[in-house]
Amino acid sequence: MSLPFTDLRSNLRSALCFMQRPAGLGLACCLLAFSNGSALAKEVLTVTVDQARIVKVPPGTQTLIIGNPMIADVTLLKHDGTMIVTGKGFGDTNFIALDGNGKPVAQSEINVVAGSNSLVVQRGMERQSYSCSPRCQPTARLGDDPAYFNQVAAQIQAHNAQATK
Repeated sequence: MSLPFTDLRSNLRSALCFMQRPAGLGLACCLLAFSNGSALAKEVLTVTVDQARIVKVPPGTQTLIIGNPMIADVTLLKHDGTMIVTGKGFGDTNFIALDGNGKPVAQSEINVVAGSNSLVVQRGMERQSYSCSPRCQPTARLGDDPAYFNQVAAQIQAHNAQATK
């Protein structure tokens, strides 16, 4: 997550100059949280696959760019400085936030992980997933055996079709 700053010293100098303006204090804190100077921990946003998470973005953010839309999706909410991050597939990607002039205001890595209430049954090369909260029920997850995945997905679609009639 690096902003257009080259090193920690430059980060701090820029932030101090920026914070001298009254409106700059909040944004400077937000930007420092997204920078990756050696004294700051690297920001990694962790999201569970098939779930959404609300995340604050720096004021003035107009555009969000996602590195790999097969891993995560981001949606900018126009009025309150937040975005929705949805985990779509396992793995790592990144997002970049741009202001109205197309300049980067923040960057972050996104790590999409499996949920904690799942059970995976491995039978040779075939894998089946179950969601267990509190009882285990079949679920279609990335990496499942294609025949099992398609069978469960068809049941889910049929159930949803009945619910929307």
